[in-house]
Amino acid sequence: MTEAPEPQRLLVIKHGALGDFVQALGPMQAIREAHPQAHITLLTTAPFAELGRRSGYFDDVWIDPRPRWGLKQWLGLRAKLISGRFGRVYDLQTSGRSTRYFYLLPTPRPEWSGVGLGRSHPHANERRNLMHTLDRQAEQLRMAGISRVPPPDLSWADADIGRYKLEARFALLVPGGSAHRPEKRWPAERYATLARALIADGIQPVLIGTKTEADLIGTIKAEAPKAADLVGRTSFFDLAALARHAVAAVGNDTGPMHLFAVAGAPCLVLFSAASDPTLCAPRGQQVRVIRSSKLEDVSVEEVLGALALINQL
Repeated sequence: MTEAPEPQRLLVIKHGALGDFVQALGPMQAIREAHPQAHITLLTTAPFAELGRRSGYFDDVWIDPRPRWGLKQWLGLRAKLISGRFGRVYDLQTSGRSTRYFYLLPTPRPEWSGVGLGRSHPHANERRNLMHTLDRQAEQLRMAGISRVPPPDLSWADADIGRYKLEARFALLVPGGSAHRPEKRWPAERYATLARALIADGIQPVLIGTKTEADLIGTIKAEAPKAADLVGRTSFFDLAALARHAVAAVGNDTGPMHLFAVAGAPCLVLFSAASDPTLCAPRGQQVRVIRSSKLEDVSVEEVLGALALINQL
């Protein structure tokens, strides 16, 4: 009896951060649909491993140790990559780090979709860094032979949000973001004023953030006591479920806003000159962007007006 051939073994590299990972979900789905019988492994960082596992796109998920200078760590990662016996690699990270992983593998190296010399399926567009993330990755996959790339999907990500005991009508507020990029944050006092305006309109503000943003969110909560403080209490799956029931989401250019947009919340994203929405903003029919050189120049009235255009609050 002839044994069935071993399935093709593929590796997908995508580390993060959250917004980048969410925007890569469409390309991940496309890779799975293009290789339905393949054994596909995701190489990612620990925060996104469970998203990868529950997406249904992967047969295995590996945690990337992201070695720095230690030779032992680099040799360990090399041995791990070799053990995978991958026939093709889709590098959706295309960072300096992931590009170096190509050279960890012995020759003959697997087929490789990514950037850099020697790749079998390079993303050969000198202007790739001037493209929106979704367009860039779709073009990268087209050059690797995958013509259909769907938009990111989070319909499979769900959770029971009843434990939060929220009011029937609520809006998600994301006042935080990278601590080392304060210029990307709308002032906390504006979020507090917005929260009070929502409360006056019968909408409960729900404050979303990590434990490192507890002081920031505490400041807003003090000015709007009826707001729900969910700092440090939400998984990615909770956020997706919250987005499906929210009347709106308002936040800075930060990861949760990408997740909310994909999950279906009407979103308003605030951009300063520190980042370019043409390259990285969430996309969707119910997504609007306000951009100002300095976010402190954006008024609460402007935000409320933009919200009214995407959702009749």
